[in-house]
Amino acid sequence: MTRTLRNLSILLILAVLALGSAACTGAESKADDGRSEAARDGTADGETPKEEQAVPVEVVELARGPIEAVLRYSTNLEAEEAVGVYSQASRQVRSLNVEEGSVVRRGQVLVQLQDDEQRTRVAKVKAQLERARREHERQERLYADDLISEQAYNDATYDLNQLELELEDAERELSYTDVKAPISGTVSRRYVNVGDNVTINQHLFDIVDFDSIVARVYVPEKELSRLERGLPARITSPALGADRTFRGVVDRLSPVVDPASGTIKVTVAIPRQEGLRPGMYVDVQLVTDVHEDALLVPKRAVVYDDDQLFVYRMDPQGKTVERVYLKPLLESEQWIEPVEALAAGDRVVVAGQAGLKDGAKVRLAGEKPAEEPAEAVADAAGPDGATAEAAE
Repeated sequence: MTRTLRNLSILLILAVLALGSAACTGAESKADDGRSEAARDGTADGETPKEEQAVPVEVVELARGPIEAVLRYSTNLEAEEAVGVYSQASRQVRSLNVEEGSVVRRGQVLVQLQDDEQRTRVAKVKAQLERARREHERQERLYADDLISEQAYNDATYDLNQLELELEDAERELSYTDVKAPISGTVSRRYVNVGDNVTINQHLFDIVDFDSIVARVYVPEKELSRLERGLPARITSPALGADRTFRGVVDRLSPVVDPASGTIKVTVAIPRQEGLRPGMYVDVQLVTDVHEDALLVPKRAVVYDDDQLFVYRMDPQGKTVERVYLKPLLESEQWIEPVEALAAGDRVVVAGQAGLKDGAKVRLAGEKPAEEPAEAVADAAGPDGATAEAAE
């Protein structure tokens, strides 16, 4: 009996000790949670939340100047007047009068073919025609005096007409032995040599008129409202260097839109200028609009949010920024002219704007951050007046 009471007493004491331990553990857990929450809030006993840090940024001051709206395309130059010259007779080449690079006039003889047979035939037909004319005159006098029949007179007239046609054929065949330039221009290719026996329709020369060089570009139909005849164009060639710019003008707009590509063919006429050649690869800039005194916003200041454009404008004190919606009026490769909301002299952020918000604190890059207030330094000091860092 006494032993049983003793065991019960021991169990009761153990239960009381277990309850006390659990209570202490709960209190410590609550204390730890409180300290963790304070740490998350950036505060401790007697501390205040930390102030927002200023973001370093670069800014530029807006100014006014000229701006152009330009459409840019690449293509190869073409010559609208470029023809191949072909032989119209089967003969041997007697002489060449031009070479590649020769400037020729329309109708100028380029090559002479052997023409002995043609000249002989022309001479024979001329002699026959002369005799037929005299005979026709005699028959005409006789017919007027009713000395011959109408049939005899008509036969003489027919013979005369036939010889006149035969002479035309003979002279045409003779003309084919002198191969002439169909247009004025420059001989770009020669395919024949002296002594060659050419055939009918054999390719002999290529001639290009350098005054008819054009650039054909294909512009999306959405840009149609910006296009018109007479628009100025600038042409550059990578082969000649980007510093050389050639002038051109929009000469023709296609009256239809290509349904397959949704583009409009635009023909840019380019006057003869030293260095440009048909087939050359070029970049074409169509200048659709020009404003001489525009407010210029650099494109590197623009922040894109879906299909909207914004810039961050710094306040006059240089402490915060304001997010400003940008509606473009005119746009070039480097600049945007806004409709409104900005003015000359405004400072906009061009570097460091990623992650900025409206009203965010900023400082110019290169400036030292503002020093902490004296009260904060005093609060951070230890009991002996030394800072926590010094105490460490």
